[in-house]
Amino acid sequence: MNTTELADAVAAEHGLSKADAKKIVETVFGAIADAAAKGDEVSLNGFGKFRVKDTPAREGRNPATGAAMQIAASRKLAFAPAKAIKDKLNG
Repeated sequence: MNTTELADAVAAEHGLSKADAKKIVETVFGAIADAAAKGDEVSLNGFGKFRVKDTPAREGRNPATGAAMQIAASRKLAFAPAKAIKDKLNG
């Protein structure tokens, strides 16, 4: 499912135009991204949590040459599903 398909589902469920539903979906994802950029955790009851994980710098290998190289530290967005979602996935 992509953003357009998600917006179409929201529009059909709530009787909105597809354009309005797409704006709502984009606003939700934008708010999650903005919170993550600030380092905040986003918790959605019954769905899960988005949180920022810091990964330290580490040494890796260039797969083409096998030469050692330094991989820079970075921040990643992690998602942990809620129990209700885990149960739905696993029957």
